[in-house]
Amino acid sequence: MSIIHLLLPAALLLGFGFLLAFILSTLGGQFDDLETPAHRMLLDDEGKKDATR
Repeated sequence: MSIIHLLLPAALLLGFGFLLAFILSTLGGQFDDLETPAHRMLLDDEGKKDATR
């Protein structure tokens, strides 16, 4: 029963740490635009020259 006195605060501290990291990343703009990076790989890069020529 004494192990619960160690594991419960550790689990709560870990949970609050992840919650704090999520809140800070959300406020920092990490999740503002989720679609553009996925579509960016489909666009042609017209300005780049072919390195094999």
